[in-house]
Amino acid sequence: MSTILHADLDAFYASVEQRDNPALRDRPMMVGGGVVLAASYEARAMGVRTAMNGRQARQLCPNIIEVPPRMQAYTDASKAVFDIFHDTTPEVEAMSIDEAFLDVTGLHRLVGPGQVVATELRRRVLTEVGLTISVGCASTKFLAKVASTVSKPNGLLVVEPGRELEFLHPLPVERLWGVGPATAQKLRDRGITHVKDVAAADIDALMAFLGKASARHLHAISNNQDERRVDTGRRRRSIGSQRSFPRGELQRNESNDVVLEVVDRVTNRLRNADRVARTVVLRLRFGDFTAATRSHTLPQASDSTALIHRTAKHLLDQAWPLAEERGLTRVGISVTNLCRADAVQLALNFDGAAPPELDATIDQIRDRFGTQSIGRATLVNRDLRTVPLLPD
Repeated sequence: MSTILHADLDAFYASVEQRDNPALRDRPMMVGGGVVLAASYEARAMGVRTAMNGRQARQLCPNIIEVPPRMQAYTDASKAVFDIFHDTTPEVEAMSIDEAFLDVTGLHRLVGPGQVVATELRRRVLTEVGLTISVGCASTKFLAKVASTVSKPNGLLVVEPGRELEFLHPLPVERLWGVGPATAQKLRDRGITHVKDVAAADIDALMAFLGKASARHLHAISNNQDERRVDTGRRRRSIGSQRSFPRGELQRNESNDVVLEVVDRVTNRLRNADRVARTVVLRLRFGDFTAATRSHTLPQASDSTALIHRTAKHLLDQAWPLAEERGLTRVGISVTNLCRADAVQLALNFDGAAPPELDATIDQIRDRFGTQSIGRATLVNRDLRTVPLLPD
């Protein structure tokens, strides 16, 4: 039987800020202003939640402290934590910047059962990185994820083999993966309020109002049927980044610089992943909460900052009338149709774009001296007044 850990850092962005600034500890605070990127547990006790409007957060908690985001600090903390993960076991599947699955089945004889491994993992993250982490330990990924959520904050919950359903069935249906507010309401309207009710429900009846795929998925996990294994080689389908403008709408004269800034970050990640991409996708969010998507597929896959920036800028030019009409509050850029860089014969450069060696050199300088050591000249001394959102 497998032993899987789900490790999830507690209130990650907010915890990094409290770690680095003692004056913020044990106080209600949030990262971000117009949009709450993260909230401390002291603020959460007052009802403040991630992705909440900043004005609403201040109404719920008038004495909340607002802190601007420091993405490099969060990236550095995440890297330090993942170094501990990989030092614990090679079987690590990253889910986001602050959570991962670890398969520690093979450590039983060498180190001890899952609880021993998880305890040491939590100790190292606290002493070496200065952050608390919640860990769930179970025989399946789904159950480990549920256990870590239940154990928060700063907890460890082990679901003993043979007692999985005893732990799972009394939980509310909202604990099931894939059950959001709408699905939960559909279930509750039919008297299905707990996981045990889903497990006991007739599968055909569930299909009638949830659809085949969703009904089969929920019925399976409610009976702890989860055959997925920790995937250490999961290939990314896309790489992207975005910028939000909660304090005011983005103006046309700033938009090109914003696009360059986001593209620069995306292509750096693309090259670090040893990938090239064919399709550039632009996602826009407007002041009336509507959204628009534009995309363009290149003749040949590329990781060129100049080429992808030129494509993204062209897509924004096409969509700008909508942005002007509704007010632009978010710009997101991603690249898809990824493939390995060494599997593609790159075309010769006939359009005057910067040579690929320039992008590679910039990456090397940033790796050695930090992300702020070198940048695009057009972005120097520009205050874009943007707030980065949670990673894709």
